[in-house]
Amino acid sequence: MAETKYSNRTIPKISLRDFPARIPEITAQLIRAAETDGFFALTDHGIPSSAIAAQFALAERFFALPDATKALVPFTHANVGWEKGAQVRPSTGAADQKESYQMQYGPAMTSSWLPETVLPGFKEQSLAFMRQAQDVSEKLMLCFARGLRFADDYFVKAHDVSRPNAQTVLRILHYFAMDPSAPTPEGYYRAGAHADWDFVTLLFQRPGQSGLEICPGREVCTEFGLGDTWTKVEPAEGEIVCNIGDLLMSWSDDRFKSTFHRVKTPTDPAVDYYGPRYSMAYFNQPNTDCEIQGPLKKYPMVTGSEFTKAAMKRNYEALEAKKKELASEAGRGEGSLVAAAS
Repeated sequence: MAETKYSNRTIPKISLRDFPARIPEITAQLIRAAETDGFFALTDHGIPSSAIAAQFALAERFFALPDATKALVPFTHANVGWEKGAQVRPSTGAADQKESYQMQYGPAMTSSWLPETVLPGFKEQSLAFMRQAQDVSEKLMLCFARGLRFADDYFVKAHDVSRPNAQTVLRILHYFAMDPSAPTPEGYYRAGAHADWDFVTLLFQRPGQSGLEICPGREVCTEFGLGDTWTKVEPAEGEIVCNIGDLLMSWSDDRFKSTFHRVKTPTDPAVDYYGPRYSMAYFNQPNTDCEIQGPLKKYPMVTGSEFTKAAMKRNYEALEAKKKELASEAGRGEGSLVAAAS
């Protein structure tokens, strides 16, 4: 396997301080980041570090529950609930070694909250945190709307979480601890390389729990291939790391870049983090009935529901192609062994 190449570049840091008075300046910074890296870090965003820490503590409490308890709220086709070792990436053909729990605002969550007696206060605190993340997201939406010459509330309306057909989710994640004294198992991945299909993702990380890496270079939202040079994105206290998703890439006629990223599997005890890793991702996903088309009309207009289905279809097709590739490689390997033995 070829050695991973790294760059020493850094992602832009953008302050949302005094947002109403600085919208033009912040918009210019966001557009520049979206056109290049597709990733940026937010500071002065208004969510207290104490609120982020409290939600991380709540996530730990959830994941510390027995699997049988978490299985009371299994992952569903409504994109909510708990999964463990079930997400397979087309880039690897293997399941990520993690567990996660996804929450939405509306009726999709009716049967996907644990009973209050199991985890008191979990639903109320999580929804409050989600509303804080939504407030930050809507500031970004206003700026991106101005950058694309849409009305200020254009993207906010398309991601209205008060409506029953909202799809936006908060995903809490737990990557399993690994033993630094043992070799990394073959085919073990914390999170294989992927691009998000949403509008924009807000990622909350715990300082000291590194692993996020990005790989810019994708030119169109329908393209799956990625480059070969990675950039490490270290967690910092109070920062929110954000990335453009395929939806905004399409909505901008591929002007803004949805960048591939991964959570690196630890392989070197001298530099990699082997402990349990917790993160939280707020995925701004479109209401099912909103209409999606960029200002240049590069792609046909589709609804939020149609865009989601197309994204899932591309993911499935890429995964099937990866499975065939792995099967072919395994077949060639067996053929070599037969030839060597004959």
